Amino acid sequence: MSDRTARMEALTAVARWHEHKTLNGKPMENAHEFFGRDVFSERVMRERLPKEIFKRVQQTIRLGAPLDPTIADTVANAMKDWALENGATHYTHWFQPMTGLTAEKHDSFLSPDGAGGVITEFSGDQLTQGEPDASSFPSGGIRATFEARGYTAWDATSPVWLKRGTNSVTLCIPTAFVSYGGEALDKKTPLLRSMDALSTQAMRLLKIFGADAGVSRVFATCGAEQEYFLIDRRYYFSRRDLIMTNRTVFGAPSSKDQQLDDHYFGAIPERVQAFMADSESELYALGIPIKTRHNEVSPAQYEVAPQFENANIAADHQQIIMQTMKRVAPKYGFQCLLHEKPFAGVNGSGKHINWSLATDTGVNLLDPRDETHTNLQFLVFLTAVIRAVDMHAGMLRASVASAGNDHRLGANEAPPAIISIFLGDMLQDIVDQLIAGSAKSTKTGGMMDLGANTLPDIPRDTGDRNRTSPFAFTGNKFEFRACGASHSVAWPTTVLNAIVAESLDWMAGELEKSLGANPTPAKVKTVASALLKKVLKEHKRVIFNGDNYTDEWHAEAAKRGLPNLKNTPEALPVLLTRESGSLFRKYKILSKVELESRFTIYAEQYATQIKIEAETMVNMARTQMLPAAVRFQGQIAEAVGATEAANVDCADLRVGLEEFCDLASRFRQAVNALEAAVDQDHPEDPEKHMLSLRDHVVPRMNDARELGDRLEGMIADDLWPLPTYTEMLFVR
Repeated sequence: MSDRTARMEALTAVARWHEHKTLNGKPMENAHEFFGRDVFSERVMRERLPKEIFKRVQQTIRLGAPLDPTIADTVANAMKDWALENGATHYTHWFQPMTGLTAEKHDSFLSPDGAGGVITEFSGDQLTQGEPDASSFPSGGIRATFEARGYTAWDATSPVWLKRGTNSVTLCIPTAFVSYGGEALDKKTPLLRSMDALSTQAMRLLKIFGADAGVSRVFATCGAEQEYFLIDRRYYFSRRDLIMTNRTVFGAPSSKDQQLDDHYFGAIPERVQAFMADSESELYALGIPIKTRHNEVSPAQYEVAPQFENANIAADHQQIIMQTMKRVAPKYGFQCLLHEKPFAGVNGSGKHINWSLATDTGVNLLDPRDETHTNLQFLVFLTAVIRAVDMHAGMLRASVASAGNDHRLGANEAPPAIISIFLGDMLQDIVDQLIAGSAKSTKTGGMMDLGANTLPDIPRDTGDRNRTSPFAFTGNKFEFRACGASHSVAWPTTVLNAIVAESLDWMAGELEKSLGANPTPAKVKTVASALLKKVLKEHKRVIFNGDNYTDEWHAEAAKRGLPNLKNTPEALPVLLTRESGSLFRKYKILSKVELESRFTIYAEQYATQIKIEAETMVNMARTQMLPAAVRFQGQIAEAVGATEAANVDCADLRVGLEEFCDLASRFRQAVNALEAAVDQDHPEDPEKHMLSLRDHVVPRMNDARELGDRLEGMIADDLWPLPTYTEMLFVR
């Protein structure tokens, strides 16, 4: 089948779906009965576990208490019975290695009984610990390839769930993944450690303010908005670059894309909404609180967002959301693309991390409430975050660094690589008052009269939103907008937790030192106000409420001394600094070797991704694009020859042939230069390798793309071998 035929069949398939609805979807069942159906939830545990054992499990889940190993057999048996009743035949320790994806090894519940039959078994030991082969997962030098032993350990704070396949059901147990020596080989273990550190330091501040009564723990919470693209699946399989790299390494812009702003929040196409509903149905069954869905800025781009959860559960759920969307999409003839920049020139995809702090009693510590200027506890927590982001901006930037995100950060749809904080009018006013002396008032938004009798007056928020800020306060949380769409939220959340834990530690220490053993409320107010003034003066440079996209802000940020780490090779080395190492070690989040391993892994992933993309470009150019150019050139040459033989003037056609020949020749030369650069680029040092690829390979990739895209705009459509941007972005 020719490429052109495949493209036409894709159009036919889409038309057939809209006419006959031949692709399968299922309606959502009764919501309150359906939600959490496939989760070993608190309700299920309460029904199946003895009362005392249920209480002890809840101590671990809710308060972070150590898991009592003596109850593991009882819990495991209840899990097994529940799973078998729901059709499960296997179980797996589901973990998140440093690949950025998830991993699982399935084991059957069945065991020989020694008498020619089988029994179902699942012990406490099998629940709490597994031993997958660790040799083929990235370790960054933590262990040699031949050292294969690794361990998984049950994370009881994250729900166990059922994974339903076409003809199988598997019990999935969220776990941590560590080496034989106990070093973290995953993204879950450091996240859990960072949440412990954050809770410890936050509790110190709550004690100072007398707000610790009844509070046992403070949690980092997370709600991650997920942007993604959907394109017709047949187009996906006709694009070698999408298959190999998840982005189009070539592609001329469409005459229409997002210029009219008509896709954002527009009517959701019927086939897309069917996919969304089916995906949400599966996610609801797993207890994942999906709340929002809508069209995003670019054609073929969409967003889904869950409600807030404890950060470690949110990280697990984000991985499940991505897996579910990628698995459900083909049922509707789609391919789900999670790359940060699958299409050049249009909106890229991020994953905004909405982060806050909450007590186990349900109090959001970043909720300013009414009369914010009097809410000293909130202002101390807010100031601690401001201090953390200013002092460790480079570390935050490094936490979202990747080859894919380099295409997005700093572009018009994404925050720049300069990390700054947006506070909004109300909080900025209070900060200004505190710096000047003391805060005496809180700005209010008031009411808005919309000018029509039939419309109600509506309350105005105390400040606008800023969609250009990488770290914006949005009412009762911060939105970290620099995370890439394909990323796990676990690592940037770990870094955010770590730097805020350090800042809370410092703030608590300063207050404790000044207050002494028996502080009065009046003394707390005086000492805390003085500390706020001091800290805000020192760190106000990181606050910026304007347009982060402008050249003026870049110049201003440089004057303020804010780091501008423009790409991954510049950002990742921050992880190797003494400051980073000391912070992670102090709070027992990552050891020196664990942190260094992450730098090595991320550097190698960057280098590998760039090389795969470059080699894919060379392959597509040589086997698809240049042959199409030769055929088109031949047709023009034949037309010129025939026209001149007929004694008809065709000077313009000959000029066109010469211009095309020149373009094709320059494209071939650019491809040769790219291939040579890739072949020569192999420094052994990870940092030098990244820099070499950035300086020698990436510019040649850009050169080849610019010429290749110009060729696409000139070659006849029936000869062009690849689906175009127009087709991929608009055929839904």
